[in-house]
Amino acid sequence: MPGIAEYLIIGAILFALGLVGFLSRRNLIVIFLSTEVMFQGVVINAVAFARLHHHIDGQAFALFQLVIAAVEAGLALGMVVLLYRRRGSLDAEAWSLMRG
Repeated sequence: MPGIAEYLIIGAILFALGLVGFLSRRNLIVIFLSTEVMFQGVVINAVAFARLHHHIDGQAFALFQLVIAAVEAGLALGMVVLLYRRRGSLDAEAWSLMRG
């Protein structure tokens, strides 16, 4: 049975990969997927700490985080579709300049 260190390492790796993807990519879909990977890293860490301390609070918090991630994914998909229809591109650089 893996210990808490292995779970924390996996969670940290997932969070770091998501952060690298978020900072290095310009495609809006990849940016939103990278945030989902970061959420999953946080969820793994929350469950690992809940298991370490023998409390269900961390697991309940992880479940709440999964619900928030699902809602965020639905909203992000709607925004991506809307933005693509307006500009015809999913490049984040095209949306950096706001017009008033």
